[in-house]
Amino acid sequence: MVTNAVSCPLTQRQLIDEYFMEHRTKVLDIAAFLDRLERAAVRDAEDDFRFVAFRATLRELTSATPGRVERAQMILSDRTPEPLAELDRKAAYGASIRTLDSLE
Repeated sequence: MVTNAVSCPLTQRQLIDEYFMEHRTKVLDIAAFLDRLERAAVRDAEDDFRFVAFRATLRELTSATPGRVERAQMILSDRTPEPLAELDRKAAYGASIRTLDSLE
C-alpha cells in the first residue's frame, strides 16, 4: 500500500473529472507528432538529441515511480552550468545533447 503524503486536496476521481479531456488532447497531439515522424519521407533524425530526449521522457511518463515530472524536466533540460561562448541560435532547443550523455 502506497502511503504518499497528501499534496493535492482533490481525489483521483475529481482530478480525472476536471482534467481528463485536457490531457487526453495533449496525449493525442503527441501521438499525432509521433505518427508524422514515422511517416516522414526521410528518416534522418532517429539519433537527433531532441528526439532521443523525447523518447526518454515518454518512458519516464509511463513509469509507476513518483517523481516523473522532475525526471522528465531534467531529461529536457541542459544542466551544464557554464554558458555557451556564443549563441548558436535564437531559440532554445528544449533538450541538451550534454544531458543525454548522462542518461547513457
